[in-house]
Amino acid sequence: MKKLINDVSTVVSDMLDGLVALNPQLSLLQGGTIIVRADAEAAAARGEIALISGGGSGHEPAHGGYVGHGMLSAAVAGEVFTSPSTDAVLAAIRAVAGPAGVLLIVKNYTGDRFNFGLAAEIARAEGIPVEMVIVADDVALTASGDHAGRRGLAGTVLVHKIAGAAAARGLPLSEVARLAREAAASLGTMGVALTPCTVPAAGKPGFELADGEIEWGLGIHGEPGVARGALEPADAIVGKLLAKIVGDLALRAGERVTLLVNNLGGTPASELNIVAGAALRELDKLGIVVERAWAGTFLSALEMAGVSLTVLRVDDERLALLDAAAQTSAWPASSGRVARVSVRAAPAAPPPASGATLARDATLRRAIEAVCACLLQAEPTLTEMDQRVGDGDLGISLARGARAVQQELDAYAAETMPGTVLRSISATLRRVVGGTSGPLYAVMLLRAATALEQSEELEKSGGIAARQWSTAFSAGVDALMELGGASPGDRTMVDALKPAADALQSALANGAATDAALQAAVDAATDGASRTASMHPRRGRSSYVGDRALGHADPGAHAVVLWLAAIRESLAS
Repeated sequence: MKKLINDVSTVVSDMLDGLVALNPQLSLLQGGTIIVRADAEAAAARGEIALISGGGSGHEPAHGGYVGHGMLSAAVAGEVFTSPSTDAVLAAIRAVAGPAGVLLIVKNYTGDRFNFGLAAEIARAEGIPVEMVIVADDVALTASGDHAGRRGLAGTVLVHKIAGAAAARGLPLSEVARLAREAAASLGTMGVALTPCTVPAAGKPGFELADGEIEWGLGIHGEPGVARGALEPADAIVGKLLAKIVGDLALRAGERVTLLVNNLGGTPASELNIVAGAALRELDKLGIVVERAWAGTFLSALEMAGVSLTVLRVDDERLALLDAAAQTSAWPASSGRVARVSVRAAPAAPPPASGATLARDATLRRAIEAVCACLLQAEPTLTEMDQRVGDGDLGISLARGARAVQQELDAYAAETMPGTVLRSISATLRRVVGGTSGPLYAVMLLRAATALEQSEELEKSGGIAARQWSTAFSAGVDALMELGGASPGDRTMVDALKPAADALQSALANGAATDAALQAAVDAATDGASRTASMHPRRGRSSYVGDRALGHADPGAHAVVLWLAAIRESLAS
């Protein structure tokens, strides 16, 4: 288990200390387990009812992140995935209660219901008006069955928001409770996990998932879900989650809803956005009107990778409560309003100088096709090599460029204008290949194209000779070195490119045949690439791993060897 903690016994108190230190509008009570609004007494004196929620920790930012004006008055934190004690809940009630009373918003778990319910009973006996709302939005479980009831999930946060806005308006306890209960009854949530999570005190995951497996319909306490299946594309996962939610709520075309895309803890923002986009498209396809949508971490399960989707049926009143201002550390500042994706057309590239296409039996075309095929085949090898010393994207990037060149090959100019062909490939690569590989290969091809075009002016009556290709190659390598700032010995692709370019020029100058000269270039590149395994990296991503790169050849240099060999083989066939 690797976690940034001090001791498993102080996880909750240390976490809450940090939260309050970062948010001056919050205060701590009861030995550091209860967070309250710093202005709770003033709010009670104004006649506002107090809202309290809470439960086991490990669901951050819930529940302390929703304490503040317009949402909760206090949050009671138990140990990780463990309900807080009755006395802790009672202390929170006493701390924030005023004449208007207190509303407890409780997720439907046995421990929470017992402890919050008993605290409410004691508080009422003390003369404090208290009501309790249970949130059970988990549609993965049937409404009745052999279980403790539907669980409270991320939809609880929307109940916090609606009830909090109603309380801020000064509505009485009975009315705020009614609005909260009606919202809870209009919610549906279902989640899917890609990984389990690890409770600090347990030290190991709550369940195991094989590679390629996902867990459907789980709760938020690291427990297994209701079913296990194979990993599917995001669109398919979203479709199944929404089908269950929409069916459970009996939503029909034309109805209005809000959507909450919740990170269970370990899901990157990029994947949340993919899921959000898929969910909005699916609901639109069903004719359901999404009035508001939010994506982020609202109620997590420690570091679990996965998402839950929550759909809430809304009308004008409920929407106004969701839109009301709230001053908390976790409720999103964005309005949640949804817009249709606007896509502007990119400026068109200049048309090629010739309308002809590259002949299928052309020598240049064979070389280009050989390089593309070689890079596509080498994708897993280059990716594995790059994962050892870099960020692991080299094979993917070069394969992406190869596919794009294959798709656009017929649009390139004829063999009689090889400079134009290289210029076109350069444009393709700089458009589709990001990172460092894209611009480096693009500038190499662009400078080589310029050199060839100068040769074309001199060689109008015939084809481009091997020496002109060699000169263009060397010019391209020089351009790449200028842009990238690398020299031989820096442990980059230059350690293969520069020796290859020099060997090709030398061999041709000494009268070698084209095939022999190309073989000399391949041999020089191979030797240069192998030497990189003993070089200390000074450029590129490998420079960040330092001596850990020693013993591993530079993947960019190895890629040069592969495509140079592919060119030689294509010309020899």
